[in-house]
Amino acid sequence: MKKDLDWSSLGFGYIATDYRYSSKFKDGAWDEGQLITDSMITLSECAGVFQYAQTIFEGLKAYSTKDGHIVCFRPDLNAARMADSAKRLEMPVFPEDRFIDAVCQVVKANQDWVPPYGSGATLYIRPYMMGTNPVIGVKPANEYEFRVFATPVGPYFKGGAKPIVIKVSDFDRAAPHGTGHIKAGLNYAMSLHAIVTAHDEGFAENMYLDPESRTKVEETGGANFIFITKDGTLVTPKSDSILPSITRRSIMYVAEHYLGMKVEHRPVYFDEVKDFAECGLCGTAAVISPVGRIVNHDTVIDIPAGMEEMGPVTKKLYDTLTGIQMGSIEAPEGWIKKIC
Repeated sequence: MKKDLDWSSLGFGYIATDYRYSSKFKDGAWDEGQLITDSMITLSECAGVFQYAQTIFEGLKAYSTKDGHIVCFRPDLNAARMADSAKRLEMPVFPEDRFIDAVCQVVKANQDWVPPYGSGATLYIRPYMMGTNPVIGVKPANEYEFRVFATPVGPYFKGGAKPIVIKVSDFDRAAPHGTGHIKAGLNYAMSLHAIVTAHDEGFAENMYLDPESRTKVEETGGANFIFITKDGTLVTPKSDSILPSITRRSIMYVAEHYLGMKVEHRPVYFDEVKDFAECGLCGTAAVISPVGRIVNHDTVIDIPAGMEEMGPVTKKLYDTLTGIQMGSIEAPEGWIKKIC
């Protein structure tokens, strides 16, 4: 039986659900893993995760479909990206097939927490891994725990699809060069000061520019950018330090193969931004969220799509992507993992 929640009023916050998954790595091997009910974790004060931030994570969602099933969207890509993150941080790779199985176990065990179809809410799933044994010298841990929890969430940005206002950050992206392709706790922790500063100044997010020349658009703290030109072309910024968003890659495919749009994945210069017809943020949490205004000190760029509604092309992309995710539009082969 579904939990008694006001699904349509949920924000993007943590609500503890009934079950989570845990598997531990010791003596060179992962144990069998299991579902557990305890949400608390007890670790040594000298654990590698505390001393050297040896931790990685992923984020994906489960959806109630139009025909009554519960599915996940492209979890194989999250499994592969987490494997890449583990290699970059000298952590043991959690097998990709077991990653998908653990996600499915958690979702199925918590199916009463999956928001109903049409509610505007989803079940957010957070797989993560951390070094757990005491490490005082600068070196990788040799014991780890892989866990997965889930929580029902509403829109990432307040106001749902209403366009948001962002600022060009005075801070450079703090992730070390070449690590934008991983999801590591350190990458995100180092961006907290910038996002708090933006929020204090009344902005929803930051636009980061490349640290070398500060002329090219990179991403925000938690999402990729998409732009629509006046002739209807989808443009996405390209950079070695941008996280390879699964949502962004899916949008590019949807634009080309479902909507017949021209797609360009290339460096985007900030000087171009004023000439785009539409702008949006995309990611697992953000889905596709329209941007209405970008502020760079005394320069204000208003996006022609307007401040009160999603631009027409962005809306088509949003409707098609979410239609695929929730079963009202046929998905490309392998994109949807049916759980129950």
